[in-house]
Amino acid sequence: MLRFISSFLLLLSLGITSCLSPHTENVRPDALAFAPLQLVVPEIKPIVLANGVHLYLLEDRELPLIQMTGMIGVGNINDSDDKTGQGELFAALLSEGGAGERGADAFEEYLESLAINLSADIDPYSTTLRLSLLSEDLDAGLQILDDLLRRPRFDPKRLELSKRQMIEAIRRQNDNPQSIAQRVFNANVYGDHPFGQTPAVATVELVEREDLVDFHRTYFTPENLYLAISGDFDRAELEQKIRVLLADWEQGRAMPVEIPALTESPVPAILVAEKEIPQTTVMVGSVGISKDDPDLLTVQVMNAILGGSGFNSRLMREIRSNRGLAYSVYSYYAIGRRLPGSFVASGETKNESAMLMVSLMLDEIEKIRTELVSEEELELAKESRINSFVFAFTDSHDVLTQQLRLDFFDYPPGYLQTYREKITAISREDILRVAQKHLLPKEMVIVLVGQPDQYEAAAENLQRPIKILPQVELPGVSR
Repeated sequence: MLRFISSFLLLLSLGITSCLSPHTENVRPDALAFAPLQLVVPEIKPIVLANGVHLYLLEDRELPLIQMTGMIGVGNINDSDDKTGQGELFAALLSEGGAGERGADAFEEYLESLAINLSADIDPYSTTLRLSLLSEDLDAGLQILDDLLRRPRFDPKRLELSKRQMIEAIRRQNDNPQSIAQRVFNANVYGDHPFGQTPAVATVELVEREDLVDFHRTYFTPENLYLAISGDFDRAELEQKIRVLLADWEQGRAMPVEIPALTESPVPAILVAEKEIPQTTVMVGSVGISKDDPDLLTVQVMNAILGGSGFNSRLMREIRSNRGLAYSVYSYYAIGRRLPGSFVASGETKNESAMLMVSLMLDEIEKIRTELVSEEELELAKESRINSFVFAFTDSHDVLTQQLRLDFFDYPPGYLQTYREKITAISREDILRVAQKHLLPKEMVIVLVGQPDQYEAAAENLQRPIKILPQVELPGVSR
């Protein structure tokens, strides 16, 4: 894949050179023409081992390096309400709590001696391990991976340290206005669903080592593992090593992972978190969409026009460039992999202009719902999405893990291969249709973090109830 990018850059440079020939040396840069870039997305087929492991291998001999990514199909959406934060502690202890025959300190020293980088993280639906190492240490890296997957130690002292660090972060979270806004937003959009829950001191303190052991025992099974390895190795030889290494890992113990459905509809309101600061953090939004929505790609292009493409977006142009009310303002869809994620428009402005900024945001949302976007806006947004797509394939491991994630989350076959074609086909009418369907400003929650006395009078113009939340009542504090 790196060779592909190098070849592309070489061809691009040759194209530029040809444009600078005596016949065209006076042509303006914006008038230069190039043939469209043809990108062939590689198809990578997984190997399914006898015990159910999904294995993805891709040779890349350019550098003496190997990267490994393992995804297990369980995440922190399964944290119990009284132990919210357990997932984050599990991921921390998975990478820092020792594994196999080595305790936490010895394991850490061993990784350092081999210059192996290890990380683990968790999201709502998956737990991910990542290792990078020199190809000469491949056998050691495979053994480390096997120990992490099957024999983590969850060192009790490291657990207590991680809990103290997490509790300290919770106690400091109200220092960050953006953190406050996000927690208030989630709690009011998702209610009692895990998406609306925030770790608190009391919930973190309840997590015990046995909880982590049970979580691992229940869900870390071979049929629940998707494993991608790329780099400097012989593919057939590595496949055989992995078959031998994991041959005695028995399947059949994994409990079904239950994904709780979204049941609550948020009540549109203005929620004000009190904080004595000269600047207000503004967040406006609602429940968004999931990757299974047939409007996914069109919604992403629509959002690029609204607020997702920096200075080319309407929110930035109107609120920053035309009005000078904010340094940055933007919108995004957090695309849900199994359940709908959220739509958010956000920015920061002076306290006295906060309600004006909210009104302008809602105006721009209403405008894109009621008027066709221009051809220029649409073409720029589509070009931006396609260019982002092309440069997602500059690294061989990115290519491999991209395919792994598509399979892991059950994307339809040919998703990558048809991506550009589907983006290109989006019309102005499509943008209007999805905006009317998915952007519903009257149902949106508005969150302000700042000084309430600056907002109350202006809030009447929005015809929504206003609720003041003192810091002691914020999510993650009182529980």
